Amino acid sequence: MAEGLKIEIVSPERLVLSEVVTSVTVPGTEGYFTVMNDHAPFMTTLKPGFITVSGQGGRDEIYFVRGGFADVSPDGLTILAEEASPYAEFDHAELAAEIKSAEEQLAQAQSFEDKSYAQDVVSGLLNLAIEAGQLNGAHVH
Repeated sequence: MAEGLKIEIVSPERLVLSEVVTSVTVPGTEGYFTVMNDHAPFMTTLKPGFITVSGQGGRDEIYFVRGGFADVSPDGLTILAEEASPYAEFDHAELAAEIKSAEEQLAQAQSFEDKSYAQDVVSGLLNLAIEAGQLNGAHVH
């Protein structure tokens, strides 16, 4: 394999990215993690968040993913996302509408389990909005 890490970000609609890079920071469900060339193989689930891809030319690119899986193998990193797009295509207005809808569902929840689940959804969306608002061409985890 060429020097560097081969990454592919794939959504059901398209191949979002396929290139060799220096490193990739990924939003795992247990927290963000960084993958570089020759990383130990593993597989994990993803939470909605932003992937930072550090290119070999020193430039960083950011991609949004809404859940999915990350597979690190000797061949590189493959992201199989429920939804994925470059950050430039991220829809802040859509996220605001999702937050409003989730807050309404929380207000209408009756049982403890429903309230707990709805609160987790609202919290996750609010965290995503905060993170999205802090992106200014660079992403630090």
